[in-house]
Amino acid sequence: MAKRPNILFLLSDQHSYKVAGCYGDALGATPNIDRIARRGVTFDNAYCASPICTPSRMSLLTGQWPHKQSCWTLEDQLASDLPTYAHALGAAGYRTILAGRMHSIGPDQLHGFSERHIGDCSPNWLGGGRQDLGVLAGAQGPSAPAASGEAVPAVSISRSGRGQSGYEVVDDATTDAACARLAELGAERTAGSDQPFLLAVGFILPHCPFVARAEDYDLFEGKVGLPELPCPDPSAEHPWLVNWRRFSGCEDAAPDDSIRARTAYYGLVHALDRKIGRILDALEEAGFGDDTLVVYASDHGEQIGERGLWWKNTFYEESVRVPLVMSWPGVLPQSERRAHIVNLSDLNATMLQAAGAAALPRSNARSLLPVAADADAVWDDETFSEYVTDLSSVWTGPEATTQRMIRSGRYKYVHVEGHRPQLFDLETDPSELHDLGDDPEYAELRQQLAARVLDGWDPKRIRHEVDLRCAEKAVLRQWGQQTQPTSTYQFAIAAGDSWVDPPSK
Repeated sequence: MAKRPNILFLLSDQHSYKVAGCYGDALGATPNIDRIARRGVTFDNAYCASPICTPSRMSLLTGQWPHKQSCWTLEDQLASDLPTYAHALGAAGYRTILAGRMHSIGPDQLHGFSERHIGDCSPNWLGGGRQDLGVLAGAQGPSAPAASGEAVPAVSISRSGRGQSGYEVVDDATTDAACARLAELGAERTAGSDQPFLLAVGFILPHCPFVARAEDYDLFEGKVGLPELPCPDPSAEHPWLVNWRRFSGCEDAAPDDSIRARTAYYGLVHALDRKIGRILDALEEAGFGDDTLVVYASDHGEQIGERGLWWKNTFYEESVRVPLVMSWPGVLPQSERRAHIVNLSDLNATMLQAAGAAALPRSNARSLLPVAADADAVWDDETFSEYVTDLSSVWTGPEATTQRMIRSGRYKYVHVEGHRPQLFDLETDPSELHDLGDDPEYAELRQQLAARVLDGWDPKRIRHEVDLRCAEKAVLRQWGQQTQPTSTYQFAIAAGDSWVDPPSK
């Protein structure tokens, strides 16, 4: 193993792997992410541990599946006594620095990092004061139902286009802080310091609202069309997905709205990429270009209208598959790809192995370094993802769900508690147009994959625990609303930081 590297870990929110040059997109949205890919290795089959933010990010921190760390929803707190990769790197002598988004709720806003800059725009506590997105309020995800209980049109699709989201203001500050910290670290090394560092940079972009600044939106106007994959026939689609689409208000998106939202999404990806470029340049200027492991990934994907679906929340490839590229000069090959089936949480073990740090005791993460270095390295092509909700948030819909996915070789199998399963052959059907979940010819395969999904994962026990936690969170939310505790790591955005221009005629 080479000398212990510095580690620069760049983690975005809701980036579709399809909107990246290194994954085949031709519109040029990601020259800097592509720059990392050219200098290193691109993983073509990387999945997140959950297709929503908090459980995915917390699984990355601990290396544990959501059910192992009891963190399934956006409002579940990660226990402070669970060690993270930041704890392990700090124990190994690294300086551990976080700039920007963690997306963790609760009193522990460090989870092993020795210092944190900027913080999240959301409160640290349930019931705390929410960020103010002004005219874009409600455009950051699925619509809340109307008072009658009926779905309403998705605000995030119709209220889209040129403008600015307060989220980008946060990412600007995060980028400035990361660049400034790299300059300080470079000066310290010049003065004789040889302590390695981890700098984790958490972005909110390209998370909706689908509103991009004019200079980014205009680069893609007229180049982004309607989604390629059609909305399935409800009579042939999985019933849970039929209900989800109906609830979320996206099934009848107007074509003009869809194109405008998709165009803005490309602009947001480009804005993110430009900020990443600034940080990569700062890394080079500080003298760390040749001895740093650089990793870029996203916490989950974005469906951007494919199949009539937006946001994440499903196990379709657009939602659960993520971009993942890494470079390490002199250690990893350049401009190579890997087809191995891996998980975002595997980055936990990857960073620890690179640093020579001890693996976390309960981690299920597997270091990617062996396969990154050698495509012929032994690897088990299997991974999991979980999607478990409660009724504590309006965006989850009227039906709490308990789901788990396995990707094993060419097949993807999804257990949906209370419904039939889903099964796709991604070798012959990469667009997942033909659900084999009730095809009698695949009964034996479904049985085998169901046994793998349910091994150590009891949906009834999980539902009982999640419902209990939901009741407990109601108490915590009420307490937060009444006491308004101070959020120690929160970047304030105001209503005036967000706006959207009227659609052009």
